[in-house]
Amino acid sequence: MCGKGARGSGPRERMVPLINGADRTLRWFIEDVWGQFDDDHTRPGAPLFPSERKNADGTARRVGDDALRNGLTDAVKAHLPGWTDLLTPHVLWHFCASQLYENGLDPISTQEVLEHSWFATTMRYVHVHRTRVEDAWVAGTERAAKRLEGLIQ
Repeated sequence: MCGKGARGSGPRERMVPLINGADRTLRWFIEDVWGQFDDDHTRPGAPLFPSERKNADGTARRVGDDALRNGLTDAVKAHLPGWTDLLTPHVLWHFCASQLYENGLDPISTQEVLEHSWFATTMRYVHVHRTRVEDAWVAGTERAAKRLEGLIQ
């Protein structure tokens, strides 16, 4: 997928992990839905998510970020009214980074998935639960105690 530009350099490819069954949904879309759009979906560069708008040559345009942002806004209003104006694609990006880290992906791999050039950028996106440091400390001391078992009489 093409993500946001890097300081004005334009869109760049992004890796999108397919988790929680997203691979099955994407496979269904490609096999059963994608070909229904009146564009040659087999041509190189054909958009995976075409818009109803067309390019000058008649081919389908890619769905813009405004369509995804507006869809999220509508879904939040309908299903999470208390989060209206709070839940944005950017907030979801922070949540994604935090969940990757919290579920065991090491910080350097998290940086790779988010495709950040700088580790400090990644760590601004990762929000750690308050007990994370304490839990890591306890786990580390328990591992150390197990290694010392039998060495100390």
